[in-house]
Amino acid sequence: MTNPSVRDWLFSAKTFVAAMIALYIALAVPLPRPSWAMASVYIVSNPFVGATRSKALFRAIGTVMGASAAVLLVPPFVESPYLFSVLVALWTGAMIYMALSDRTARSYVFLLAGLTLPLIALPTVTDPTTIFDVAVARTEEILVGIICASLVGSMVWPSRLGPTLIGRTDAWFADAQQFAREALAARSGDVVQLPRQQRLAATVKALDVLLSQLSYDHASPNVVTRAYSLRERMQLFLPVMAALADPLATLRRSAAIAHVPQFEPLMADVCKWIDSSLRRAREDATQGDTEATHLRARIASLRVSAPRGLAPWDGALLSNALWRVQQAIDIWEDCIALRALIVRHEGSWEPRFRHWRVNAEQVFVDHGFMLFSAISTIFFIVVACSLWIASGWHDGANAVFIAAVACCFFGGLDEPAPAIFRFFLACFASVIASGIYLFVVLPEVHNFETLVLVFAVPFLFIGTLIANPKFNLVAAVIALFTATFMSLAGSYDANFMVFINTSSASLAGLVFAFVWTRVTRPFGAEYFAQRLIRATWADVVRSASGQPIADERTFFSRMLDRLMQVLPRLATSGPHHHPSVETFRDLRVASNSLDLRHYRDSVAADMSEQIDRVLTNVRTYYELCVARRKRQPVPRGLIEAIDAALARIAQPGAGAAPGATRTFTAEIRLRDAVHALVGLRLSFAPLASGAPAAPAMPGPASGA
Repeated sequence: MTNPSVRDWLFSAKTFVAAMIALYIALAVPLPRPSWAMASVYIVSNPFVGATRSKALFRAIGTVMGASAAVLLVPPFVESPYLFSVLVALWTGAMIYMALSDRTARSYVFLLAGLTLPLIALPTVTDPTTIFDVAVARTEEILVGIICASLVGSMVWPSRLGPTLIGRTDAWFADAQQFAREALAARSGDVVQLPRQQRLAATVKALDVLLSQLSYDHASPNVVTRAYSLRERMQLFLPVMAALADPLATLRRSAAIAHVPQFEPLMADVCKWIDSSLRRAREDATQGDTEATHLRARIASLRVSAPRGLAPWDGALLSNALWRVQQAIDIWEDCIALRALIVRHEGSWEPRFRHWRVNAEQVFVDHGFMLFSAISTIFFIVVACSLWIASGWHDGANAVFIAAVACCFFGGLDEPAPAIFRFFLACFASVIASGIYLFVVLPEVHNFETLVLVFAVPFLFIGTLIANPKFNLVAAVIALFTATFMSLAGSYDANFMVFINTSSASLAGLVFAFVWTRVTRPFGAEYFAQRLIRATWADVVRSASGQPIADERTFFSRMLDRLMQVLPRLATSGPHHHPSVETFRDLRVASNSLDLRHYRDSVAADMSEQIDRVLTNVRTYYELCVARRKRQPVPRGLIEAIDAALARIAQPGAGAAPGATRTFTAEIRLRDAVHALVGLRLSFAPLASGAPAAPAMPGPASGA
């Protein structure tokens, strides 16, 4: 653990000041539980003003929603405790489902709405006439904390999200440079850099919440738009570079590479450019990248002047590799340019990478997983309430509420039990701290100034931990529970038995939540990774079928987002047939299948039949994988269908009428069809160490 920085101490001091202001206001009004105002400051506060504002707004909306629902539900159903428990559970489960479906900061609205109902409703079931007063009081206490946190965070040395966004993207650039360097030097088709792939994917995924908070940070609309464009291209760069490994490795293992002496110097120069372009952009962000233009010209020259002695397969392989390298150059240049524009806050941008796959922001949502998490929480709350009702424990409501908090916070994790256990440890530490303060320190405090002094040491230290992403949640929980367990009021009236009952109920609720999740969710990340992979197979089936796809951009965007979710869940293992490599290839199969669907209607009839045969074989193979819930060996018939289509489409004069030449447009479309077929061929039968070399494509028929 590193020592807190000056920035961390500054954030902690701001948060502590906001908490003390909120506590003072709540005591002065007075509100029934002033400690909730203080605790709300620590829950809402974030080192960045945009994050604090968005969290404050969404917490306020969620709190009002939950309080309103409590007021509506308690009076009519309080005489039917089991039915009331079911309604509380259904509300909380529905809010969890909606929170998990939104990967932006807006999910906090549903999370808080789900928590606020049991917070307000459960303790009032023994005296339902107080429900309105309690709902108003809890809302006021929380809103006081929210307002104080927002005002202090915005007015006192506000910290902007922009530099953090640049810092996160620069970390991504460092990993992406290394990933690109190894991909461009690939001599094996199974290049696995899983830790780096996982960091790249995790960085992109983490930007979802960060970018949704950027508009609350006084960022201009242009900056927000460019930040989303940058994230989109960062997400595309990973699969594009991964797709380079197969054609480059196959080409380098072929004797044909000796006929193209310009190829390896070109790859070396692309590596040097990727390594140096970010540094040059930082030094002079106003200049265009002339080196990238020169590299594209060399690629075009090499593609046009490829040696005539190359066999059709080798020529198609070279063309595919050059095409993918140019895609990588275009995307990387876009990323560099967008980063520079975000830093400068001005300037125009002309995208280099133009493709039908960009400009879609659809994310993949695993509704089955979300539904399971919601249903598990519903049954947990019903069972917990039933035990509370049967025991007659007065403070059992607190156990149900704290357990519901744990389920809501960690319901979206693959393995929530370890997180709930850490939550329990944080709660236990809070019980000890609040007990010491309540019965040892606070009896000696007789004014608000002294109270601020005795709170300063622990809460200033906790604030520095909240500023650290690694300890953020645990520290916020300790601050929350320490403040609420003390139950501060206008006068000191601590009761040891009340404190013991309240704290032991909280701990018991967390123990029950831990046991429940261990029993009902014994599976881990690997299980959910397999769910996502099977969903990818189903989409590949759809991409290779004749079934119309309303919006292919959205379709591909969902598949790409799902890949970003799969990678962090995969365990490190050996390189051969590694799940990360195979999942990248599944994405390429879907993309190439969609491309073939575009081209089949613009080629000759016999070519169209060849493409249909390929798509049928692709669809049949993945249908078998889906049916058996396991990746199957690739059938030889599928490889032969691809080879036959390549042999027909890649031959000279293909698609032209007898005695005629192909038009430029037809040439381009046929070349793209060849790229798609090569991509399929390498995805299904990649060249790997110890595997037989890819068979040479049959040459053109005599006289063709």
